[in-house]
Amino acid sequence: MRKCVSFFAGKFGSKSIIKVYKKCILKDIQALCDITVSNCWKRCPLLGSICCPQCSSSRLYKDGLRRLGNGVKVQRNLCRDCGYRFSEKPLQKNPKWSINSPVDLEFNSQLCAIKQEAKKLTTAIETKTIAGETNQTQHGYIVEFQWKMKKRNLAASTIENRAIYLNKLVELGADLMKPDTIETVLATEEMTDATKHNTVKAYKAFIRAYGIQWEPIKVHYEPKEVFDPLEEEIDLLIDASSKVTGAFLQTAKDTGARCGEIRKIQWTDINERNNTIAINHPEKGSRTRTVKVTEKNLAMLKRLKKNHGEYVFNPSFVSQRKTFNRTRKKMAEITKNPRLLKIHFHTLRHWRASREYEKTGDIYAVKNLLGHKALTSTDRYQHGTFTSEEYATKRPQTAPEEDNLINAGFEFVRFDQARNEPIYRKRK
Repeated sequence: MRKCVSFFAGKFGSKSIIKVYKKCILKDIQALCDITVSNCWKRCPLLGSICCPQCSSSRLYKDGLRRLGNGVKVQRNLCRDCGYRFSEKPLQKNPKWSINSPVDLEFNSQLCAIKQEAKKLTTAIETKTIAGETNQTQHGYIVEFQWKMKKRNLAASTIENRAIYLNKLVELGADLMKPDTIETVLATEEMTDATKHNTVKAYKAFIRAYGIQWEPIKVHYEPKEVFDPLEEEIDLLIDASSKVTGAFLQTAKDTGARCGEIRKIQWTDINERNNTIAINHPEKGSRTRTVKVTEKNLAMLKRLKKNHGEYVFNPSFVSQRKTFNRTRKKMAEITKNPRLLKIHFHTLRHWRASREYEKTGDIYAVKNLLGHKALTSTDRYQHGTFTSEEYATKRPQTAPEEDNLINAGFEFVRFDQARNEPIYRKRK
């Protein structure tokens, strides 16, 4: 029936077709051109015949009758031009629901579906808009909270970590201004005790900043024992790493400094004569200190290029972390040692503190090494064990020998009056 449509288009124009289609007869002609053979057909009210649904030709052969299931016979047709065969279906008694008017049904069902989809879309847009505005408000509170912590001179890492936990609460549907929603999220969402502990800690700081009253929930959290790697495992990763990453790891091993403190080491902080490195940019309110390092560490630092101005390492720190992660995974696969995957940058800080405590048995020496201001911060580093209770003793005869023993880590025990000699010892 496409010929019928073109006929009307030529007679009334394309704009007239749209008007006539809405009114009456072209609706049926449109249906005859668009529907498939399995749907209903009837004769064109204009030409008095039907056309081929395949090529729109009205040159047809009558090709016998087809008997339907209800006993009604319908005419079968064969197109002379393309050879397509199809049947003409009769009219039903109720013209309003006639199977010969498929466009009415299709048009109504499509219109209904479009209305329902539009309604769903409108509701979804409204919900999304409300949720977006709510999340935007919550994130605004977090940004303001970060600025308050910045004005209180808190460490950048502390501010970032607290913001991460608060944003996670917002993603889970909590309202930061309503502590009840926080308790609901903590009670219903699955998270580890460590994550829940840190989340409560971050939210406690948030409500203090905004003056919100809340009684914190109890979280039964016991920190795990810190992984204590072997020195051979650390040296393996240092030797397998690149020149820059290896020097970074060796510095962390010798100084026990935090990653951010190592990043801010400047060339002027290195004293080759005394084999020391000064930590002049401490983090988390720690003290400045000067730590003695090995000659191997100084040699590795000396080989580095001065690509970062006054700083020894890249201040962005991203390059060392990514490179170290790749090296650690590769060496763990080669050596078949999964313990290597547990070694992180901060692991070396714990390792250095443990070795210092094993060497001296003095918690104050560990406190000074790490730059802590209070012993409460150093308590968590007391997880080292003495490997031996045997001591090596020395009796220096001259002042240079005594100086060498002190430099080697020997400690004074007593002075032998009978032999007129000092006694020094060092744990084996």
